[in-house]
Amino acid sequence: MRELTIQDRKINDDAECYIIAEIGHNHQGSLQMAKELFRAAKESGADAVKLQKRNNRELYTQALYDKPYDHENSFGDTYGQHREALEFGQAEYEVLAQHAKDLGIHFFATAFDFSSADFLEAMNMPAYKIASGDIINIPLMKYVAKFGKPMIISTGGATMEDVRRAHDAIMPINPQLCILQCTSGYPCAFEEMNLRVIETYRNEFPDAVIGLSAHDSGIAMSLVAFVLGARVIEKHFTLNRALRGTDHAFSLERPGLTKMVRDLRRTRTAMGDGVKKRYASEKGPLQKMGKKLVAAHDLKAGTVLTEADVAIKSPNSGIPPYDLDKVIGKTLLSDLAKDGDITWDALA
Repeated sequence: MRELTIQDRKINDDAECYIIAEIGHNHQGSLQMAKELFRAAKESGADAVKLQKRNNRELYTQALYDKPYDHENSFGDTYGQHREALEFGQAEYEVLAQHAKDLGIHFFATAFDFSSADFLEAMNMPAYKIASGDIINIPLMKYVAKFGKPMIISTGGATMEDVRRAHDAIMPINPQLCILQCTSGYPCAFEEMNLRVIETYRNEFPDAVIGLSAHDSGIAMSLVAFVLGARVIEKHFTLNRALRGTDHAFSLERPGLTKMVRDLRRTRTAMGDGVKKRYASEKGPLQKMGKKLVAAHDLKAGTVLTEADVAIKSPNSGIPPYDLDKVIGKTLLSDLAKDGDITWDALA
């Protein structure tokens, strides 16, 4: 059975969808904004909030770190300065970990490098995310797998060979794995979401929970993903889509996240158990809308019924129309007025 457990939540095919509000760096380097995002995500019904952790000096070449980065979404003159302005350290993580605990929401992060993984493990994170860009970074995935915590990997830009390689590297070390279908477009075009990959992953990796990291604008595709078998949904989250930064424009605000959570919960309930049945709530409407067999006109006792003698009318309180062939040819035992119910007791 495919299953993983994050703190108090079991995630499997029979469970509620596990919903991650991906904050990333939408907090803009502000601890207060991050706390507000945590609270808004909790109030919207999300199961978890997620940040991104980088050791920028370790992660980037000197050339990229020093590259000029002067445009409307920049928080620094160089790319390195921009990334450092958005990065939280131990003090902020400790505050946020306590804040999440107080709110009753799970909190973890994406580890982009080895020292960031060590940092997060020292914070006792309950789970780890691996970004799409690291789907080929087998050394990092194996390193994180050794922590023994649930791992969620995104597969944007990957081939099936890449995904198999990652799966085969992680599973012998740590069987608590979730694989997310993802397309690394920001936002992702609908024609490139390829949601049927969720079914492909479920068939290819029966030992892994499957989900979706959704970069589309809107919430409908997450519902489709759940129906296809996704049990983890990750959506970017912001307080205001007009804020400065590349991720805000395609992120959900509080009303959108609230609706997505609501609809995902309803979808699981609405899918039912697959056994066709009649519900008590249907009795009244079908009594009015359903049909029965009645006299098409005044009939005398002794009449041998033909199709011309029988009408099909509402309400549904008599012999059902599917028994019409059984009624034709029967002899009426007593007079019957137009619209009168044809009953088995009145036939010979």
